[in-house]
Amino acid sequence: MSPAPTVRRLTAPTAAELDALAEVLVDCVAGGASVSFMHPLAFERARAFWQQVAEGVARGERALLVADDAHGICGTVQLVLAQPENQPHRADLAKMLVHRRARQRGLGAALLAAADVEARQHGKTLLVLDTASPEAERLYQRAGWRRCGSIPGYALLPHGGLCATTFYYRELD
Repeated sequence: MSPAPTVRRLTAPTAAELDALAEVLVDCVAGGASVSFMHPLAFERARAFWQQVAEGVARGERALLVADDAHGICGTVQLVLAQPENQPHRADLAKMLVHRRARQRGLGAALLAAADVEARQHGKTLLVLDTASPEAERLYQRAGWRRCGSIPGYALLPHGGLCATTFYYRELD
């Protein structure tokens, strides 16, 4: 059995880390994850996305967490910290991605727990997210997230066809 992945915050992602994040994103889209991109997702497009995220991290608008296993970065989640002035207490959980090689090992739960810690460190007391994944819904519910509702036909699946998106929130102590 391989060791559990470790979770860490990236404050200034290196070129190699951005490449690894791009590989995770390409893998997730190829596997059918509805995460804003269509299949096939070119590596260069995925890399450009992560470069934009890194710029938001540098500006303090986002917190970027990654999980590593023996092969490198295998999962990630972001907290969108920059919110309108009437919502300083809130953050959006975004782009929760786990490479197919690392699934079913508790990685999602570890990333969520780390995101809670990070949100509290930034004074956030309310987290929100949306998902198009029934598997992720089970994970979020086990972690204490509360379902708000679902909107049918909200987005396209990466291989085509419409999918619903479900919204969740979590209040932090």
